[in-house]
Amino acid sequence: MTRLASLRDRLAAQIAQDGPLTIAQYMTACLHDPQFGYYATRPALGADGDFITAPLVSQMFGELIGVWVASVWTQLGAPRNFRLVEIGPGDGTLMSDLLRAATKAPGFAEAARVWMVEVSEPLKARQREQLKACGFAIDWAASLNDIPGGGYTIFVANELLDCLPPRQFVRTQTGWAERVVGLGPSGALAFGLVPSPAGLLLPDAPTDAIFEQSPMQEALGQTLGRRVVADGGAALLIDYGRATPGFGDTLQALRRHAKVDPLATPGEADLTVHADFPAVLAAARTQGAAAPLLTQAEFLARMAIGQRAEALARARPDQAAVIGRQLDRLVSADQMGELFKVACVHAPNFTPVAFEAA
Repeated sequence: MTRLASLRDRLAAQIAQDGPLTIAQYMTACLHDPQFGYYATRPALGADGDFITAPLVSQMFGELIGVWVASVWTQLGAPRNFRLVEIGPGDGTLMSDLLRAATKAPGFAEAARVWMVEVSEPLKARQREQLKACGFAIDWAASLNDIPGGGYTIFVANELLDCLPPRQFVRTQTGWAERVVGLGPSGALAFGLVPSPAGLLLPDAPTDAIFEQSPMQEALGQTLGRRVVADGGAALLIDYGRATPGFGDTLQALRRHAKVDPLATPGEADLTVHADFPAVLAAARTQGAAAPLLTQAEFLARMAIGQRAEALARARPDQAAVIGRQLDRLVSADQMGELFKVACVHAPNFTPVAFEAA
């Protein structure tokens, strides 16, 4: 059998044989194909990579997540044993900053059992390197289902939902059709439409509207809701996305911090979509969990990021301007402050810090 030279070749051959791919199938292949997938082979985070996340913008972000985690642990009664789980931990920077801040709480370091849920081998290697001096014995798992149940658990996930692919549906003059990836006349990858599956319930919408539905995002919300209700605890989900139901095509490919054609070089760019917070939190609530939502600016303000920035600037006066720019990037409405949201899925018998009035 001929060895295919690229993911584009593999997908073209698959489509020619089996028919078009759903957007979810295409996105999953681009991110996780074992030989060519972006996260499986070449994840590039940071200023010199393809995209930058909040933990890489400033240490303040991870530190305040750490303060939140320690505060929730205290609200739970400071149990002597609990699990701290990060899902999709990137390069390990968030957990590193989080633990540095959280361990200032007496007893926290002795009580926490740290788990990292990661499927990318290159990122696991970066996480191990980043965290080798953190002082914790860390366990890795490939799936949330591999994390043991029973006992309090605090989950954290930053920019995870945007990696969980949706299916896309387009409202045509004759009804809903599903958007797929097929082959154009020249053999290049191309978007097209096929009839929607029978029995699928979709909302009313004007012609040409695009509706995204992600069973994977909803399944995560359901799983977290079930876990925090059964075991006690909370989950913090930070991502860019919408706070109310809506329409629109949010699929994008990022390469070297610029948007590129999602079909041009499959596997060589990061593919993402907006988090569907209404669907994720509704799924969590079906399990009996509470699920409030804030903007990132609101959450960080309630966690006193302004005071933390001032303290850092006093300690490092030569870096005051840089710290000011970092603060602006995290909280300004035209930066990450409004587009990014912070959701908390928690057991209904307590309200985690920062979400009291959400």
